[in-house]
Order: sequence, then C-alpha cells, then structure tokens
Amino acid sequence: MQQPKQQKSELKKSCVNCGAELRYAPGTTSLKCDYCGYTQEIEPAETTFEELELKPYLDRLGSQSHSEEITMLQCKSCGAEQHIEENYKSLHCVYCGSPLIVEDAKKETWILPGAVLPFQINQQKAHQIFKKWVKGLWFAPNDLKKAALDPQFTKGLYAPYWTFDAQLYAEYTGQRGEYYYVTKTVGSGKNKRTVQKRRTRWYPASGSISGFVDDTLIKASKQRSGIIPSKVAHWNLKDLQPFDSSFLAGFVTEKYTIPLQDGHLGATKEARNIANTWARRDIGGDTQRVHSIDMKLSKETFKHILLPVYVSAYKFKGKRYNFFINGQTGALSGKRPYSFWKIFFFVLAIIAVIAAIVYISNL
Repeated sequence: MQQPKQQKSELKKSCVNCGAELRYAPGTTSLKCDYCGYTQEIEPAETTFEELELKPYLDRLGSQSHSEEITMLQCKSCGAEQHIEENYKSLHCVYCGSPLIVEDAKKETWILPGAVLPFQINQQKAHQIFKKWVKGLWFAPNDLKKAALDPQFTKGLYAPYWTFDAQLYAEYTGQRGEYYYVTKTVGSGKNKRTVQKRRTRWYPASGSISGFVDDTLIKASKQRSGIIPSKVAHWNLKDLQPFDSSFLAGFVTEKYTIPLQDGHLGATKEARNIANTWARRDIGGDTQRVHSIDMKLSKETFKHILLPVYVSAYKFKGKRYNFFINGQTGALSGKRPYSFWKIFFFVLAIIAVIAAIVYISNL
C-alpha cells in the first residue's frame, strides 16, 4: 500500500550528525544545528516566486492547484492560527503567551506561500533591542524589566500577508486650481498696512490615467489583540525569496485568517487611493479637486507571503501588552505598562524637593 505523501512544510529538518533539530540561521542561507554546530546550505530556488492569477482563486476554481494541508493550533485566548513544528520547544501562543493544546491540533488547507522574507536578525539580537528599549522606559514595572532578561519572552514569527499586482486604468473628472494674489488693506490709523491674500482660480479638468500597481501589501491575519503596529510593518519586499520551508525551521508560522476575497477588497481600496493620487498629478496646477474616478483593474495577480517579526508578550495587572520587532530591520514598537507606585513616589519626591527649597528660602 502506497504511503501518503508528506507535505513539504511538515517535513522535520534534522541534523545528519546528531539528529537534533536544524534551525534557519537568520541573515544566512543555511540551516544550523544548535548542538553540534553542523550547517546545511538551503538549496537556491530554481525559479522565481510565482504570481498567481487572481480570478480563478476568487471563483474558487484554482484554490486546489496551489494548496496543501498544514497542521494548525488555534489560540483559545486571542484567536491566532499558528503552525508549530512538532520539535518546537515552546507550545505557547506567540502573541499572548497562552498555552496551546496539542490535542486540539487540526489539519487545514492553505494557499501555499509564494514567497518568504527570511529573518535577517537572530533572536539574541532582537532580544538585545527589546532589552535596551525596556531599560530606557521610565516608570516601567519591575516585572517587565525582569521579563526583558529572559530571551524566551521574545519569539520569532512569520506573519502572513497578501500582495496584489494589477494593471490600473481610470478616467477622471475634476478641477485644476491655480493660485493668484490680491492686495488688501487691513487695520486703521497707524496700524494700517497692506497684505497679500491668496486666492484660487478653478478650471475644469478631465482625462485618463494608467499604470502598473505593484505589490500592494495587505495583512492576512486578524486577532482580537496583538496587532502588528504600522511602525514595525515596513519590509523591503525586494528581498523576498521563493518559498522554501527551510526558512521556517525553528520559527512559528501564522496562518492567514483574512480570506483572499477580503484581502482583495482592501487592495482595491488601496488601488483607488493610488488612482486618486495619479489623477491629481495628471491634473496639475497648484491644487486639485477630483470629482469622479471610473477605475478598472486588469491582469490581477496575487501572492501569499510570510514576513518576519519578533513578538514579546507581557501581562501586567490582568492586561496583556505586546511588543514587536521587525525581523528584517530591527524596528521596535509596542504599548508599555506604567507602575503606579513608581509614578506616585516620583511625584512625592518632587513635592518633597519643592517643599525643601521653599523651607530653605524662608530661613
């Protein structure tokens, strides 16, 4: 009896020397064994990453041709869908730290990633960035500073995104504004003076615009909390690599929870904003008004891509705080808690100093 084919994203990557887990070494093109130091090069892709034609997937006709099954664990606390390989050490949600129940693992079909942006900084470097940031926080709770000492609080995650390409054509109507200035007299008596007032002449405008919209980035996951901040969510997509599950070794991979159809709606909205910008540029003048845009998108393609981010979760007085570090650039962002008692004693100290100064000055 023929054995079922094992999906490539599920394959365990083991060291040929000692059998231990091989992990992707950020910033390189190799896997490394943490136990014996053996390294294994990731074979370069034979082809570039593939842009998939959008319409068959929206019609659910092409979804089976570029899909596979993957084992997923859903966090009961924040709703994140995570793929964690069987030899990953910590079975806790990367977003909120809640335990993940292995018995709840389920097989789900996903559209294969077309590309991955490998981590460029390792966990140690990311943890140093987080630790330095926490050290500089005023009035941070002591527990947060203690948490910053433990690298296990900083976990690497591949977050899912959609990218969309399209040929854009639009016809618009609007107005072109041109500035002119008039001299006005203001004030009276000795305060009387002349000033220049700006005015605008408006002229009707219409025309057409066209161009290629490349790699519109739309987030593909949604949780009740733990949203990656916009300050962190900037990657150089020119460094994308054709998808190879070797880059995922040792990291958590999140499954998209925003369907392709919803992602496409977001990309269409972004395309309309781009069309508005192009129309204003085409109208020219000093200022513009756009009254209507009739936009058409053609030759639409998409990719499912995975982008690197480090996440640290921390609880303080029953409230969860997330900190994020871009796995490519090292940019950091997050909401931090404040210690009431540290603020209280700081204010008390200021009052004491002011009181002492007043007392000495009255002597």
